[in-house]
Amino acid sequence: MTQTVAAVSEIASRGYAQPDVLVSTQWVEDNRNNPNVRLLESNEDVLLYETGHIPGAVKIDWVTDLNDPLLRDYVSRDRFERLLRSKGINQDTTIVLYGDKNNWWATYAFWVFKLFRVENLRVLDGGRLRWAEEGRPLVTNLPSYPEGNIRVRERDDSRIRAFRSQVELHVQRNGKLVDVRSPEEYRGERLHMPEYPNEGALRGGHIPGAKSIPWGRAITAETHTFKPASELRTLYESENGLQKSDDVVAYCRIGERSSHTWFVLTYLLGFKNVKNYDGSWTEWGNLVRASIEKP
Repeated sequence: MTQTVAAVSEIASRGYAQPDVLVSTQWVEDNRNNPNVRLLESNEDVLLYETGHIPGAVKIDWVTDLNDPLLRDYVSRDRFERLLRSKGINQDTTIVLYGDKNNWWATYAFWVFKLFRVENLRVLDGGRLRWAEEGRPLVTNLPSYPEGNIRVRERDDSRIRAFRSQVELHVQRNGKLVDVRSPEEYRGERLHMPEYPNEGALRGGHIPGAKSIPWGRAITAETHTFKPASELRTLYESENGLQKSDDVVAYCRIGERSSHTWFVLTYLLGFKNVKNYDGSWTEWGNLVRASIEKP
């Protein structure tokens, strides 16, 4: 039985460039037993899934499933294909990603999936928090599905991923940069998010020319859902001068929070040339002689 929570507007009414990339909690409720739909939960807390998840959902561990165990890189095509097939995903399966922290890690998984050019991807608007606050069921039993037959293409880093050398050129050309970390990290007062231990970089500050637009400002706090396009345009375009035609690079600490902003700009606002710099501040803040700004 659903509980009384703050109401949300219909996704189709919010003016997004690609509204079909989002699905509502009711859509998931209606389709969670559909054999052509697979729910994938990806959380910052890699143990959270075992405490309860949407019935039928399977787990994506961002540490062990998506990242190469040796190189600072993502897994190979073959390994990624085996992962998806082990989750029962077929070529025509609609994949719905969701997770904790207002879908912060779900959009990170979405971005990695897009590196491999996986189609039929969706994100559950409001994520795990919205589902739970509506009083919808969470279960601990682990589902099992027959092996899928999806065919995964070779990873293409050229379209939506930025590397250090590309960011250096971007800075030289006065390209648009979005620092999605907390204001304290942007100002160089912290090396990690508030309430987390300081770690990961030797220097604080931000990449020269970057705008400070924390990722969470794209979310309506009361509902955990994405803000309407009009509010997002005010935030990114009116207040910070971004334009849909711009080449934009987003970054954070390791590329996870910035994948959320990449998702918003690309799919909800229709920006065409947004890349996620997943090296982010753990790379830039440790580079010898890298240019750093502080307010």
